[in-house]
Amino acid sequence: MLKTYRYRLYPTRKQKTTIKNTLESLRWVYNETLAIKKNTYKKENKTLTLFDTNKLLTQWKKEHPELRNIHSQVLQNSQLRVDLAYKAFFRRIKKGEKAGYPRFKGKNRYDSLTYPQTGFKLNNNKTLKLSKIGNVNIKLHRPIEGKIKRLTISRNSLDKYFASFIVEVDDKPTDTKTNAVVGIDLGLTTFATLSDNSKIDNPQFYKHEEKELAKAQRQLSKQKKGSSIWHKKLRKVRHIHERITNKRDNFIHQESRKLINKYDVICFENLNINSIKNNNFKSINKGISDVAWGKFVNVTLYKAEEAGKKVILVNPSGTSQTCSKCGLIVKKPLSERVHKCSCGLVIDRDLNASINILRLGLESFSNQSIEAYML
Repeated sequence: MLKTYRYRLYPTRKQKTTIKNTLESLRWVYNETLAIKKNTYKKENKTLTLFDTNKLLTQWKKEHPELRNIHSQVLQNSQLRVDLAYKAFFRRIKKGEKAGYPRFKGKNRYDSLTYPQTGFKLNNNKTLKLSKIGNVNIKLHRPIEGKIKRLTISRNSLDKYFASFIVEVDDKPTDTKTNAVVGIDLGLTTFATLSDNSKIDNPQFYKHEEKELAKAQRQLSKQKKGSSIWHKKLRKVRHIHERITNKRDNFIHQESRKLINKYDVICFENLNINSIKNNNFKSINKGISDVAWGKFVNVTLYKAEEAGKKVILVNPSGTSQTCSKCGLIVKKPLSERVHKCSCGLVIDRDLNASINILRLGLESFSNQSIEAYML
């Protein structure tokens, strides 16, 4: 099983310059590789493989000496990203989805570099030795467990640097079975309603910061683009966005951990977030983005795998309209928050949905599989 450890880096001014120059060179490699693949297919109707593009690096290093100051596997990874972008493009075409042809990377749009196997080493948990860059100070706030397979160095919009280690760990989940199961309906009024009638409130991080963010954006718009004051105001806007993101991520990790500790089987709706956004008003879409349902489900998924728990994704169709007691379809608009059925059931709309989600999740297993899993 693979696991990611992320740490803050504190490079010196010289090291920051080196990393920035490296990222700019990698952006050039990415764009040049994309251009060559695009032109070759257009002129010769031929698709260059990753092996074909890797062979171009030798000539490029002769023509551009700055590429020699970058670890060879880091350069190859830049071309791998182009290859993966093309594969994803063709995969979306086959599925009939919006294709989205691979784009060229603009200035400051290439923000990470990857050491796939070699070129890095941890020194006494205080510095990280990076090939062609040097020993960079690292805040190792928790130990790395497992075998390190890959390292990615990233830079955010506030010029902060991070190291993300992909680690292979033994698949030995801890024995913390609780024999409890739950269905969860994700929403906007309440972040999550559980089938045991407990709720997780919506913290609305974006809404609480919206006025300050709007004020900062107005101040930014009044400045001359590129001026020193403009950069200062831009940094303030980015800082607010970062604060919102950090609060949201912390909330998601804490709440997903509580679920994993309490339940053995967790059932969610398999929501298509983009489809939901396309069919809603802009005001609702802001709320959908703020709650980050997709990230919450994904974080719960990997935590469950690590703990030996089970997450089940069910078809969301009809979970709110179906009566959880008798199975009758009771049509109601989104504004109607109480489910009332002719069978006599009067229940909160979201609680009714969460009970249906749990039922559908458990039905996806045979009774024998559920009983065996819960032992």
